[in-house]
Amino acid sequence: MGTDSAIAIDVRHLTVSYQSRPALLDVTVAVERDQLVGVIGPNGAGKSTFIKAVLGFVKPDLGTVAINGQPAQKAKGQVAYVPQRGAVDWDFPITVREVALMGRYQQIPWYRNPGHRDRQAALEALEMVRMQDFADRQIGELSGGQQQRVFLARALSQGSDILLLDEPFAGVDAATERAILDVLERAKKSGKTLVVVHHDLSTAAEYFDKLILIKQRLYAYGRPGEVLREDLLSRVYEGRLRIFSDIVHREERP
Repeated sequence: MGTDSAIAIDVRHLTVSYQSRPALLDVTVAVERDQLVGVIGPNGAGKSTFIKAVLGFVKPDLGTVAINGQPAQKAKGQVAYVPQRGAVDWDFPITVREVALMGRYQQIPWYRNPGHRDRQAALEALEMVRMQDFADRQIGELSGGQQQRVFLARALSQGSDILLLDEPFAGVDAATERAILDVLERAKKSGKTLVVVHHDLSTAAEYFDKLILIKQRLYAYGRPGEVLREDLLSRVYEGRLRIFSDIVHREERP
């Protein structure tokens, strides 16, 4: 596997199945550093499986994943993850501050408690998502959008160069969606690479530098204007998608 320093995530011939049912088939894609990348495709296309395979949460049948030029299994701590809200137990008795601090645990030896640097990193992450005023609130008391921002803070506090997010905009209002996008764009400007599972084609061209279009197989990877083409979307969504001309022909971001 190559060691191109411009590549953050290098996926080659990735094949994953669940009980002999294929979820991903021979996916090869190289995500460059300092990019905000969206992963799009219909329901059941393998978007979340792609993220979990990069994280090492699911074992591929075939293929390899490299993080910053290293095999993924040797790159722990270099990737932070924001799960879908539905995967979190929001009744668990933990505060916003404690959730943000959880992002530091991989860097803390088992024999010591979090130190000043860890607490400061957690606070800075909460400030970045504008949730510092809720630091002592129990997470179950927050709105859905606030909960999503807290888990984004947990990922940011880890200090990883790469962030993977599974549907961070799902179930939030428009104002919260813009607030989350602002955090993602600022994280990118600070030198992070972000890969985001996203379901809304109407905002995909506006939100992302590049898009990964998958339905088990990789259909396209490139700038929005290269991916959001009527011929590609019709194939992937099998004609069930209403194609809006302002989505398909929208000018590429500079």
